[in-house]
Amino acid sequence: MNNVIVLDEVSKIYGSKKILNGLSLEIPKGSVVGLLGRNGAGKTTLLKCVLGLLRVNSGSITTLGENPWDLSDASKSRIGYVGQSVRPYPWLQVGKIIDYMASFYPQWNSALVNQLTQQWDLDLNERVSLLSEGQMQKLAIILSLGHEPELMIFDEPVASLDPASRREFLKTILGIITQRPCTVFFSTHITSDLERVADKVALLKAGKIDFCGGLDDLKDIVKRVRLRSVKDIPQDLGISGVVSSHISAREAVITVRDFNESKHKALSKIVGNDIEIEHLNLEEIFLEMTK
Repeated sequence: MNNVIVLDEVSKIYGSKKILNGLSLEIPKGSVVGLLGRNGAGKTTLLKCVLGLLRVNSGSITTLGENPWDLSDASKSRIGYVGQSVRPYPWLQVGKIIDYMASFYPQWNSALVNQLTQQWDLDLNERVSLLSEGQMQKLAIILSLGHEPELMIFDEPVASLDPASRREFLKTILGIITQRPCTVFFSTHITSDLERVADKVALLKAGKIDFCGGLDDLKDIVKRVRLRSVKDIPQDLGISGVVSSHISAREAVITVRDFNESKHKALSKIVGNDIEIEHLNLEEIFLEMTK
């Protein structure tokens, strides 16, 4: 199986609002894919559909080769998942809930779990109901990793963590993926974290995947271009792929997708040779492409 997750023309509708709109995406085995999108873009909906927690209105999904709505117990045991807001069994102590979860899996990495609970300062005797949001998120991550899943799906996994804990989490994930074959699919709005661990980025916009590919590929195709001219610059520059533009008399700043030599030449005919091309970081590209 080359692709662990495949979505084909998937749509999901809430009432009259179409959250996912004919979305297609493939997650290759062994990859680490970061899902980017504005708040409300549908990232959580997409992940829940992949897990079979929501039923799609149209299109098809396969997760580990199965329809996620009818996912077998064997396949479920190969998945680790952390949602945005989790507080299971609030009356139990941290140590008890770890033991409870471990009882469901014949393969449970107690050494890893013990290491992470100590490293992340979780008190095994503390009740789950008394944990802070950050502590609860740490516990949820630990519980999702204990059975050494082949597929890890995280929905904003570090949203409640402080910077030091975020780094520890990313270090842990990097350590896991170098030690054993696994696939990671996670949503985030923190682009710096994505850059540290992901080898691919999927950009969700208007219910579709607007881009899916390597980080370097994305940075290569989106450029900011500064133009200066001795005469007024027209509002319509006549080139495709303009993501955003600010044109004021004889100066302009535009962000262009799929910027290439032919577009460079087309702009030169309008303004001459006073063209400056800027490379953007992932956060700048994200903000530009999701306007």
